[in-house]
Amino acid sequence: MTDLSHSRLQCLLAPENLSLLTQIQRGIEKEGLRVTPGATIAQSKHPKALGSPLTHPCITTDYSEALLEFITPVFQNVEGCIDYLSSLHAFTVRQLDDEYLWPASMPCRLSGDESIPIAQYGNSNIGQMKHAYRQGLGNRYGRTMQSIAGIHYNFSMPDAFWVEHQQNWGDTGDLATFKSNRYFDLIRNFRRHGWLLIYLFGASPSLDKSFLEKNAQDGQNAHNLARYNNSLGLPYATSLRMSDLGYQSKAQRDLHIRYDDLPSYLHDLNRAIETRYPGYEQIGIKVNGRYRQLNSNILQIENEYYSEIRPKRVTKGTETPSQALKNRGVEYIEVRILDTNPLLPVGIDAEQIRFLDTFLLYCLMADSPVLSNEECAEIKLNQQRVALEGRNPTLQLLKNGQSFGLQHVAKQLLAEMKPFAAQLDSAHQNSMNPAVTAHSYQYALDAQMSKVENSALTPSAKLMQETQEGEEFVASMLTRAKRHQQYFLAQDNDNDLEAELHLAAVESLIQQDQIEAHEHHSFDEFLRMQYSA
Repeated sequence: MTDLSHSRLQCLLAPENLSLLTQIQRGIEKEGLRVTPGATIAQSKHPKALGSPLTHPCITTDYSEALLEFITPVFQNVEGCIDYLSSLHAFTVRQLDDEYLWPASMPCRLSGDESIPIAQYGNSNIGQMKHAYRQGLGNRYGRTMQSIAGIHYNFSMPDAFWVEHQQNWGDTGDLATFKSNRYFDLIRNFRRHGWLLIYLFGASPSLDKSFLEKNAQDGQNAHNLARYNNSLGLPYATSLRMSDLGYQSKAQRDLHIRYDDLPSYLHDLNRAIETRYPGYEQIGIKVNGRYRQLNSNILQIENEYYSEIRPKRVTKGTETPSQALKNRGVEYIEVRILDTNPLLPVGIDAEQIRFLDTFLLYCLMADSPVLSNEECAEIKLNQQRVALEGRNPTLQLLKNGQSFGLQHVAKQLLAEMKPFAAQLDSAHQNSMNPAVTAHSYQYALDAQMSKVENSALTPSAKLMQETQEGEEFVASMLTRAKRHQQYFLAQDNDNDLEAELHLAAVESLIQQDQIEAHEHHSFDEFLRMQYSA
């Protein structure tokens, strides 16, 4: 730890500041496919009992009509966040008719793009825009890629922290600008060290052969995936989802978005949104009266940019995400690198959250120089290496042009995080209470050190062992889906929350009807206004 990082840490250890660490704000967005008893994607419409995916605050859909997305409120309590996510699962499975929630990031058995229904959001202009955007994603990348699921972790420090932190920093400028700059410090460090999360929490070392069928028809298997009956995988893989087998885009491959500060980030992102891409022009925009995509630019909208972490701001009215960031600065960050862990009922647990908090606090407080082009290339290479062969004991990572063993670099990183874990425990007073040792931040950090020392403890190793022993990916995940469903059905109902979710479903349907009833422009006019704003 540098002297600067140490001095920042000491400021936070002051009694008047320590309590701020109990006010970390977090939320989870978790995707998961609805599947049939035969482990195929459900072709049914989004269940009406779950409300409108356009307007429901907690239960919506992502790319596919069958790809559910659960969104928790913001929590300062770790267990509260996990419990709410669990309640959303329990409520949902009680509304499903002979369907299951797929527990893995990589999809179930596919039958080509047409087997993946695109999400519908009604007849309002905003609903049509969401659908047309997804049509564009399907036409640009194929629907198969869009069937991949994951977990997004939203993280922010409380407002009082930023006031105190700005004073400790000696900054006398605008608070919103200071806050945005510090979040970009966090983002740059996250990009440097994000490979560690892929190693520790990657949970997609194998997939069903149907995921690569279109490549198989061309006789291609770029990574020489090993075949295990109907499953494909790599012996040392951690996250095929985060490899170039997962989210990939030729148009974005050479896209360079700077993370120096908010203005440079928005400049580069908006340039991509405004720059036409020849390959997408060939698709067409509106053909035979139907939209194939919103436009032919590199990015249709901001959300199309595939990044492992994003600066975010809650939008107001008709604001786009970029406009919200420009108007009021960064409010929180969204971690997008996490696989869904099939070994856990909701795909994530409190121990993982506590480590994420420690990791993100470290990224915020550590030195964070601007990323050079050379370092960006190293970051990309390190992520791919860890995703495809992270558990290989001889794997080497690059740092400033030099090679180092993964275990060596990981242990060094975790050691640098120890003071932050201890600091978080002091704030929560866990370190003084032996009865809650398992709920401490230091315990969570030690658990990750154990994974570094023994890769067999990682989720990817446990899942890959099943595949190598002959249990096919689809059969194994379907068994877990059924087991998780029984787990949720056996939970005691929180009657108040159950009533709230039923009410939210009804109100969301009414809200969608009201939006549709008050449209004053055609969809074509709506889009022209959107892009002229």
